[in-house]
Amino acid sequence: MAVRIGVEEEFHVLDIESGLLVPRADAVLGRLRLRSDFTAELQRSAVEWNSRVHASLDSLHADVVRARLRLDAAASGLGLAVVAAGTVPLARVASGGATPDPRYRHMADEYRQVADEHLVCSAQVHVDVTDRDTAVRIMCAVSPWLPPLLALSASSPFWLGTDTGYASWRAMLWQRWPTSGPTGCFAGADAYDATVTDLVRSGVISDPGMIYYDVRPSDHQRTLELRICDACPRAETVVLIAGLFRALVEDARARLEEPADRGVHCDGRHEWLRAADWRAARAGLEGDLVNPATRLAEPAPAVLRDMVRRLRPALEAAGDWDTVRALMDEALARGSAAHRLRGVVEEEGLLAGVGTLVAETRGRRGPDLAPAVVRRPVATTGAAPAGVVAPGWGEAVGG
Repeated sequence: MAVRIGVEEEFHVLDIESGLLVPRADAVLGRLRLRSDFTAELQRSAVEWNSRVHASLDSLHADVVRARLRLDAAASGLGLAVVAAGTVPLARVASGGATPDPRYRHMADEYRQVADEHLVCSAQVHVDVTDRDTAVRIMCAVSPWLPPLLALSASSPFWLGTDTGYASWRAMLWQRWPTSGPTGCFAGADAYDATVTDLVRSGVISDPGMIYYDVRPSDHQRTLELRICDACPRAETVVLIAGLFRALVEDARARLEEPADRGVHCDGRHEWLRAADWRAARAGLEGDLVNPATRLAEPAPAVLRDMVRRLRPALEAAGDWDTVRALMDEALARGSAAHRLRGVVEEEGLLAGVGTLVAETRGRRGPDLAPAVVRRPVATTGAAPAGVVAPGWGEAVGG
């Protein structure tokens, strides 16, 4: 039986007429009150969804699609829309917009502009592991292959109405938190937990939930959690990333069980991992990535196809080979969400880009904002709504 997986998705809440990010997540959650799988986030402009646990990619996909339909129905009844993307093109930054929860208020007070500008959404993937020691040891083995997953997910080229030049500006914003980015390697859970304890004691973070590494063991479940990715407009991209991450984890676990390979695989060269993160955020699928096998620049499609080939035994063992191969072919043919979004904005403007994100989140393929959309410029500076955040299955920013 395939190892179980689950995902967490975060969604921006937008005004349907202006396309602007708004702090209305509480209203959307109010219409989903009986659905405990939807929660708040740090900023009051975002909603998080926690999937069920799945053995197959098909059932995961069906779960993702159903959740998006429920969320869209709740939002549209309020004159709102939801978007799964790292950032949205039209937003304003303001202080005082954190979700009214003591922990989030503390984070807003402590981290100030970093928290105020945390108007971002991500997708996280959980993969079951047998024990915490194994999860910690696997982190080192899979870390070099995580930047290509960021490139697959890249969906955030715009920030406050401006093209940043990056495929994932969310990744750049995320790296401002003190415990974000690539993690080091640890001999086991005791060493990792001691490091986390020291970080909390230092006062830099307030609790273990503020460990925002690209990958981390869950605090309360026997899972390893992928955290590097943008939220993805297309449900199929989420499923592809989940399938690849499960294969990475299983491939690493199998190698650790081989007598010759037992131990921590680490040469101490962590500086290139952050550089690879940066390259993936800049390039998406349309430029070069750092090939983890050679540490040389290669076109993103070549790196990702090499990853799929290397993971074929693990993908076949999980029954995912055909699905992942087909989804990868489609993803590379379509290009990154960032690339698609830029094309729409260049031809039709920012509001049309917002419409494309709404449509793809709904499972459609073209702009689909309501006819009532007012096609007028939207100011992106000055006081305005903040976002939403709450802890969930993998505790996004909050935990």
